[in-house]
Amino acid sequence: MSSSPSAGHSRRHFLTYLLATPTLAVAAALVDPPPVARAAVPTPPAPADVLDLGDVLILAAAPTANMITVAVGEDGRVGLALPREEVGQGITTAVAMLIADELDVPLDRVDVTLADARPELVFNQLTGGSNTIRSVYTPVRTAAAVARARLVAAAAARWGVPAGQVTVSGGVVIGPGGRTAGFGELSTAAASPSLKVGTATPKPASQQRLVGTPTSRRDARAMVTGRQAYTLDLDVAPGALPTMVRRPPTISGAVRSVDNEAAVRAMPGVVDLAVVETGVAVLAETFGQALDAKNALQVTWGPGTVDGEDDDSIREKLHAAALPFAAPGLLTQHVDAEFDFAFVSHAPMETNSAIADVRDGKAEIWAGLKSPIVAQETIAKDLGLPVSAVAVHVVQGGGSFGRRLFFDAALEAARISKKAGKPVKLMWSRIDDMRHGRARAASHHRIRATHAAGQVLTFEHRVASVETDFRHGLGEILTAMSASLPVGGNLSFAQTVFLTTVKSPYDFGITTQTLTEVPLQMHTGSWRSVYSANTRGAEEIVVDELAAAQRKDPYRFRREFLEDDRSRAVLDKVATEGQWGRPMPAGHAQGIAFHAEYQSCTACLVEIDATNPDRPRVTKATIAADVGRPVNPRGLESQLLGGLTDAIGTTLRAGLHIRDGLPLEGSYSQFHYTRQAESPRDVRVFVMPANGEPGGAGELGVPAAVGAIANAWARATGRKPRSFPLTFPVDFDPFPR
Repeated sequence: MSSSPSAGHSRRHFLTYLLATPTLAVAAALVDPPPVARAAVPTPPAPADVLDLGDVLILAAAPTANMITVAVGEDGRVGLALPREEVGQGITTAVAMLIADELDVPLDRVDVTLADARPELVFNQLTGGSNTIRSVYTPVRTAAAVARARLVAAAAARWGVPAGQVTVSGGVVIGPGGRTAGFGELSTAAASPSLKVGTATPKPASQQRLVGTPTSRRDARAMVTGRQAYTLDLDVAPGALPTMVRRPPTISGAVRSVDNEAAVRAMPGVVDLAVVETGVAVLAETFGQALDAKNALQVTWGPGTVDGEDDDSIREKLHAAALPFAAPGLLTQHVDAEFDFAFVSHAPMETNSAIADVRDGKAEIWAGLKSPIVAQETIAKDLGLPVSAVAVHVVQGGGSFGRRLFFDAALEAARISKKAGKPVKLMWSRIDDMRHGRARAASHHRIRATHAAGQVLTFEHRVASVETDFRHGLGEILTAMSASLPVGGNLSFAQTVFLTTVKSPYDFGITTQTLTEVPLQMHTGSWRSVYSANTRGAEEIVVDELAAAQRKDPYRFRREFLEDDRSRAVLDKVATEGQWGRPMPAGHAQGIAFHAEYQSCTACLVEIDATNPDRPRVTKATIAADVGRPVNPRGLESQLLGGLTDAIGTTLRAGLHIRDGLPLEGSYSQFHYTRQAESPRDVRVFVMPANGEPGGAGELGVPAAVGAIANAWARATGRKPRSFPLTFPVDFDPFPR
């Protein structure tokens, strides 16, 4: 089955091209929600209300949306090579559901694979911004509708009957008199350019049967039984040597000399050494031998880009960079708050890895990649090869959370293979991934809200963040779409991302949210929800403090100021189902928060046990979400549960300490991400009834959960949360540098 638009019509299968561009698309006694008391000071629309980042990505993809193909083979199976990356979020299952529903074919006869890098797609092969389902919902359904129409037309021509008398059910084409034909036997005729086909339009939502039905992931069993093949499981480059890299003791340090090269080359199993920009690579017969040799290397290093920086110096720079408030703190009632958030590792289960074979004037790469077109172009330029000589294969990734937007392992493997003249299987150790991988940037937040007579008059949020690196393709998209963006001036990529993702869901009068970046050259990147987790999480804490200043219940206060009925319905759902306001023992408390982004919204209510304030535990969570039209509600539940788990870790214990220009954490035993024992056993997720088209969901669940957990901790302890993670000691012996 080919995914190339130039494959043409063959006897084995036919391809249908997309014909349409995407459409932009409480207490136990609480029986009835309180009446709405609307805020008197409405908030003007923010840029993200006009055009969010997901809309930008959809617009950028529109010109090439007709180049994605659905295929029907002679065996009757239906396939699509999806130009997005599956990293555990369930998009291949959801897309298969769209195709199966539209074609009336059993789901187990639909195959969704991952497309290789296709430079002709331009901006239509980047996975991020909670955008996959939003961007492919209409195009994939349209392609499947065209395939269905062609199958019907082929059957009608065979039987000499009007197409209106032919139907499709269960993967079988049915004609008058009970005549039937399988998809496979019609595929050749359906591919004929001379076939007369009527207008094909996707089914209306009222006729969808599979979409909206909770469905288990098709790859779930393979993942839990170990049969799922990830990059280093592949046997695709014969003779590829296990490879590891000795990395510098500070970020971006360079090799000056290898001081014991002969001794290391003589070690058992060592095949070759190669000095590259990122360190010294060891190629060996086994990964164990490569690891031993890597550890034995004695290297003289040049300086890095942030040598001498540590938590205190970075925090000082961030505090100094935060802009002042516009609204005066005098003569008005106001709530002020400042927050600090540490660096956070992406920490996917699968560490960075890639396979590369660079020989004879060409290159072939295999890796988990969310921006494969930019990876292909960058690798080609680095190797001095034309793009056409570099094949990049996208492999399902074992987690990402934004990490695999960067293709550093693929580039590094290509460089090593070129230097050694041999194919390589590159594996980063967990320490490599923690210390030299990408991380969410540390940030400082200043918030001031003024209020009077029960109304919020102004809400100002000043964010100062270490620079976030967007050199993975998103920057190119934003540059190309600059004329369409609802933000003016010469804004940086980071500011544009910030303004097209972060917005307040409340009528809080004049609301301003600004970002200032501190240009420290650290290994940063888009971490799940990018700026929203910290920015909106901090705002939800201030919302609780505003409610307290006005002597109002936090839930009812939010309900009063939320901008629309849809948001209030989601908030009411968690308040009712989570029994907001029910009596709690001493040291226990509830917290609630709300968040909206990418045409979706969610609310989270948690209960926390903070009888030991330094080791709190979330014991219960209730989550509700409105994502427009959920394709797979079970997948959505998993996304929201994952967002809760991320929020528990990063709010309570998980972060990176920086000392002398390098993170101290080097393993899961040191990076205190949420363990099973720290996860609530009682979690209920409520998906609101379908309406409209799908909104974004992948990043939706983190910010509200951050706010809810912090608010529950504050109510349980009587302390104001201001630095995250809340418990953050260096309670381990760091690995050697």
